[in-house]
Amino acid sequence: MTDNNRKQLIFDAFDNKETERVPVGFWFHFVFGDAQFRGLEDRAILDRVIDGHKEFYDAFNPDFVKIMSDGFFGHPSLLAKTIEQADDLYNVKAVGPDHPWITEQVKTVKRIKESFNGEIATFYNIFSPANYIRIAFEAWDKDPEKFPRFFETEPEALAFAANEIAKDIAVLTQKVIEEAGADGIYLSVQNVQSSAATKEAYHNYIAPSELAVLATANQASDYNILHICGYEHHQNDLSYYQNYEAKAYNWAVHTEKISLKEGKDFFGNKAVIGGFDNNAGTLLDSGDKADIAQFTADLIQETGDRGVIIGADCTVDPRIGLDRLELVRQTAVGITGTNHKQTTSLQK
Repeated sequence: MTDNNRKQLIFDAFDNKETERVPVGFWFHFVFGDAQFRGLEDRAILDRVIDGHKEFYDAFNPDFVKIMSDGFFGHPSLLAKTIEQADDLYNVKAVGPDHPWITEQVKTVKRIKESFNGEIATFYNIFSPANYIRIAFEAWDKDPEKFPRFFETEPEALAFAANEIAKDIAVLTQKVIEEAGADGIYLSVQNVQSSAATKEAYHNYIAPSELAVLATANQASDYNILHICGYEHHQNDLSYYQNYEAKAYNWAVHTEKISLKEGKDFFGNKAVIGGFDNNAGTLLDSGDKADIAQFTADLIQETGDRGVIIGADCTVDPRIGLDRLELVRQTAVGITGTNHKQTTSLQK
């Protein structure tokens, strides 16, 4: 497969066209813990992220790359001062297009993309505005109950902060596509993890900021991915996002118990990504290789080979053997696409 064909392979899969084979895509983080927030203050963190992408590309030759936003998890307005009470959320402000948190992300995406020599499609990880707030509370403030608590008691304050952050995320989205050259974004959304959080409240207070970012992304590119994040088995009602317009959808098949085929139907036959559980100790991570190959074949048999990219529910452990990911790809090569159909036809 030529480099041009490899890039076109992804675009054709996103467009539900017949392809040479079903593509495969997996991704993982390159830094962890507080380092995910400290890219601006520690250049070595960003160097690790940039080098990690290149090393992965050289070792695996992926069909496409989801460029990770490691080092930039914390919106500056959320990290400047600990938010102790809901009123503090009204101090959250957009930092503007010239802030290093935006300009350095654009530079980093551009550097990472340059190491791929234009050979593959790339999509930049963008958290929804509410997810930036949630992640800051959970991973930086170490208070996982703060986000749902504010949503239940002071949703207007949370919405104010999300809408402020959305201004920056929209600018960032446009710049990483138009200036850094990413082919689109991978927008990560998640239900509020509380039984008291209603769909109506979500649509009133969270959805507007997400839809604003998605609208900007769709103006800048035809190829954007919506990721409904089920990391660590966080559950989501996919119906929250049925009207979120994207080119492809990725969700936690194994947490939501909604198969790729069911999700493809649910999202109007749009392209879908996933199929494997991403968690440690599951089939992809440590199962028998024959079972991995069979599971891949079964996924494709059930879902079809148009508008399908085999991947995982979410980010996979970077310690996973790349040979296991390659096995998924080679299985798909052997049973799908125009090449397989031509060979099958000749054998008849």
